[in-house]
Amino acid sequence: MLRVKILCTIGPASRDLDVLEALIRSGMNVARLNLSHGTHEYHAETIHRVRTLSDKLGKPIAILADLQGPKLRMGKMQAGGVRLIDGESFILTNEDIVGVSGRAPVQYKALPELVQPGEHILIDDGLLELEVVETNAQEIHTKVIFGGVLHDNKGINLPDASLSIPAITDKDREDIEFALEQEVDWVALSFVRTASEVLELKSIIQHHVGEGYCTPVISKIEKPEAVRNIDSIIQASDAIMVARGDLGIETSPEAVPIAQKTIISKCIKAAKPVITATQMLDSMIRNPRPTRAEASDVANAVLDGTDAIMLSGETASGSYPVEAVKTMVRIAKTTEQERERALATNLLAKPDVFTPAGAVCHATIQTAEEIGAGAIIAPTVSGNTAKLIAAFRPSVPVIAVTPNPAVYRRLCLHWGTYTLLSQMKTTTDEVLDDAVAAACRNQMIEANDLVVITAGVVGGARNATNLMTVRRVEND
Repeated sequence: MLRVKILCTIGPASRDLDVLEALIRSGMNVARLNLSHGTHEYHAETIHRVRTLSDKLGKPIAILADLQGPKLRMGKMQAGGVRLIDGESFILTNEDIVGVSGRAPVQYKALPELVQPGEHILIDDGLLELEVVETNAQEIHTKVIFGGVLHDNKGINLPDASLSIPAITDKDREDIEFALEQEVDWVALSFVRTASEVLELKSIIQHHVGEGYCTPVISKIEKPEAVRNIDSIIQASDAIMVARGDLGIETSPEAVPIAQKTIISKCIKAAKPVITATQMLDSMIRNPRPTRAEASDVANAVLDGTDAIMLSGETASGSYPVEAVKTMVRIAKTTEQERERALATNLLAKPDVFTPAGAVCHATIQTAEEIGAGAIIAPTVSGNTAKLIAAFRPSVPVIAVTPNPAVYRRLCLHWGTYTLLSQMKTTTDEVLDDAVAAACRNQMIEANDLVVITAGVVGGARNATNLMTVRRVEND
């Protein structure tokens, strides 16, 4: 069984039922919806399709709603786009026009106030580069450093500017309300700079759900400020995404690999799941096979200990969405065989979790590995027991058994965790018996296997993992 989890961005290339089903069968664990594009009606239908197929196939699939955030974007261009030529002048304007030769609109009206002469403007993931010459209230006069064809709605990055744009935009607030109405499993916040922005989103979510279980938040690390504030952001977040596309533009490409490894290590130590994202198999948008460098990129993320690896354009708009997932799974499976040896020699980071629950989970893993257990079984209502065990990256499979449908899906993001849905039980013995029976029914364990079970005593303190027991699976 694959330990690392696979995220797929769902878009025009993958939204049809037959393609979605193929993605799930091929290994997708989480379906990402990019709320920068599409209407609420469009995304609601996608969610319905994913959940229908999840029920049909009996496989949990989490839904991740990815907020656009304060992303600066170009406006609409003439048919075929606008060509920028190296060395020539080009004007960006906040006027409501259609882009033509020499002049194009930006969506953010205050953009001329954010840049100064001499600063650089990067467009379309840095493929186009402009240098600011002068500005006025409506326009930014620039010189084209690296030209090309400019198309509608392309992203803008300002690596030299310090922005004071709110982290959560009006559009984001509408999208948050939609996502919560749809009961998505995760919400991702884009362009995070500080922990306070994460807490602001959590406050908005809590206001919507009231006393209910708060939808967990993923912080996307794609700004230099976020890298500087990474410790506090990890602490405030439920999960982290290393969004390498914008991060590589806002900083530099050579800074990304070390940032990625550092962030993954910090997340493991904090027992928070971490996603490695962007351009992992980028060439498979156009080609049926990846480059060797891309294969190495996926493998290195797995070796670093990432919980999940993500496909963006490869599955959203590429020509080979299913092949991309199958390729990623093959690379990850091969790599995980080597990674098991790294785990055995303690080469990887371990969580710094100094709590009674952490001690019980650590003891559970040690026991399971020493006795050659077939699985660690974690009955859980909140999901916390399974999350904590997964953070230690055990060599033994982790089976989470929960009566909570939301937890059943949300655990899809956590490394090495396989989830089963159960009925609520009233005594501790019933919980343990039901969990073992569920794992047997799903052929995850078999008669005579040793299993280690860890949980909280029914009726005890909430979120308290305080029980460990070893059982041999009996014949029916």
